[in-house]
Amino acid sequence: MQFRKDINGLRAVAVMAVVIFHFDASWMPGGFTGVDVFFVVSGFLMTGLIFRGLEQESFSILNFYVARANRIVPALAALCVVLLVFGWFYLIPIDYRALGKHVASSIGFLSNVVYWSESGYFSSDSHGKWLLHTWSLSAEWQFYVIYPLVLVTMRKFMSIKAMKVAILFGTLLGFVCSVIATNKWPIFSYYLLPTRAWEMMIGGVAYLYPFSLPEKRKRLVEWFGLILIVSSCFFITEETPWPGYSAIFPVLGSFLIIQAQRSDSLIASNVVLQRLGAWSYSIYLWHWPLVVAIYSFSLGDTYIYLGIGMSVLLGFISYKYIEKIRFKGNFDSMLSYLSCKPLHMVCVVGVMGSLTYITKGFVFHYDTGVVAATYEALNKNPRRDECHVGSGKVPECIYGEGKLAAIVMGDSHAQSIVRSVQKSLPVNRSVMDWTMSGCRTIENVYNIRDRGTPDYSCGHFISYALNEISKYPNIPIVISARYSYLLFGDGGSEIEDLVSTSRVFNTRSDAYYELMNNAFVDTVCAFSQKNPVVILGQTPEMKYDVPNKMAKELMAGHASFRVKLSADEYNQRHEMFEQIVGKLQDECEVAYVPVADIFCDKEFCYGDIDGRPAYFDDDHLSEFGASKLIPKFKEFIIPLLQ
Repeated sequence: MQFRKDINGLRAVAVMAVVIFHFDASWMPGGFTGVDVFFVVSGFLMTGLIFRGLEQESFSILNFYVARANRIVPALAALCVVLLVFGWFYLIPIDYRALGKHVASSIGFLSNVVYWSESGYFSSDSHGKWLLHTWSLSAEWQFYVIYPLVLVTMRKFMSIKAMKVAILFGTLLGFVCSVIATNKWPIFSYYLLPTRAWEMMIGGVAYLYPFSLPEKRKRLVEWFGLILIVSSCFFITEETPWPGYSAIFPVLGSFLIIQAQRSDSLIASNVVLQRLGAWSYSIYLWHWPLVVAIYSFSLGDTYIYLGIGMSVLLGFISYKYIEKIRFKGNFDSMLSYLSCKPLHMVCVVGVMGSLTYITKGFVFHYDTGVVAATYEALNKNPRRDECHVGSGKVPECIYGEGKLAAIVMGDSHAQSIVRSVQKSLPVNRSVMDWTMSGCRTIENVYNIRDRGTPDYSCGHFISYALNEISKYPNIPIVISARYSYLLFGDGGSEIEDLVSTSRVFNTRSDAYYELMNNAFVDTVCAFSQKNPVVILGQTPEMKYDVPNKMAKELMAGHASFRVKLSADEYNQRHEMFEQIVGKLQDECEVAYVPVADIFCDKEFCYGDIDGRPAYFDDDHLSEFGASKLIPKFKEFIIPLLQ
């Protein structure tokens, strides 16, 4: 195929959109759609390669795989090695271990599956994943593996004409399935091939059904396509279900630009765009680790501009000295394919990543204090995944053996103390876990999840619990929840997670506070009519991931460093909660267990106790931190037992 300058320019548009979005999403809120543009381009080029080979009866699946590996693997392997070396010196053990896992999955082109299993692309922890962007390479490689196999098989039973029609209908069907799946399974749909394949297949449609247009119409088609892509970059946001029906805009835009086939247009004749297009793959590879570095090391906004410039520079270097290396692409026998250099790179880098993961980040090369601090992040309730859900039916796990002595109710803060409550009880007494993520023990509320989708699980669960509690008369209920977060969030006015079903609020206001507080009082008092209720004070929110921050400071030689929060700030944030608890004590005889005295003195609240982190993140107590509450549980719960 003759070199297409328009497609090269399209690559440049795509990569710069992604780079700008990642460095500062406010500049280009929908810049992530550049990945969809890449998918269309890739589908066009791959379909061309395969169909030309099929028509000439010279297509080799193995040679196709080798050619793709020669193009993709070397630069990716170099990035992985650089990150592993960097991580040895600068990453804390738990992060280095995660990097090893992500290196192995990226070089094995399974990272999209791994990231799907971990969290969403736009989640808060995404900026700690150095190879998150390789999910698209994995999806693309999976397409490269499956697509030619399907086409070669089809060719045995179908004519070329029938195959073209099948690909057209398959693309339309794939789009419909993607729209449906995105609404039901948004994270699955974002990362995995089944909902992305149609984007690459529509590139194939562009190759199989080329437009025949006069020059004037070509110009109009190209400009319309470019407008669709650019508009997507600015009007689509992270809140847009993706890739749902909205994905048609950048995808169709790319399709139209390819169909216009203009060699003297703005994107085809611009020298800068042509250079960026040539370097686009390497720019894409190297830019995201720079984004993560800025975030991880809390660098200022100036580094955003430096990072963008470095992305282009590293992309150029990678292109010139790695991508342009010509590896052998043809082999004489099946056995000779084992000498393929990219295959060796995959094996070596895969082993390096796997060993990093298996050895927990080569934990032996760290100071013991750093190891102890960082691995407190894993010191969680071992039954957390089993017993603590974000929606749906609550499992109602039982901890311990013997007669039920207490029920722990609330959100993830409550779940983090369940085992400590159980350890505070006499032998042969058990505890029931009645907790749900983000559920603050208020009836008739719903959570906002998955980009605006309401989830009524919390409100329904509390209603269910109020009805079921009659089966457990006089059993003490221990309530713990991040209630002040419900009231004030992270400090902004926008309501992001929990609102009442009786009235919808867009911002936090006096009316919102009154409704939430009254609903909380009513719910807790309803429980107290049949059961003694104990409410825990608010756990100090430390604003930093405590194990992570302490480990990094220890690695930097700051042995005396402590994560801390002003006691005045703690008291001000939770003043309204204390007032509500006072009302509950007076009106419903609810017992109150203050926790601040365990973690705070008169000046500060601390994230550690005697140098050991008391949290597994920024606001959840670790098993160690929760164990410091056992004496209080004994003091307040045991007198209530029958």
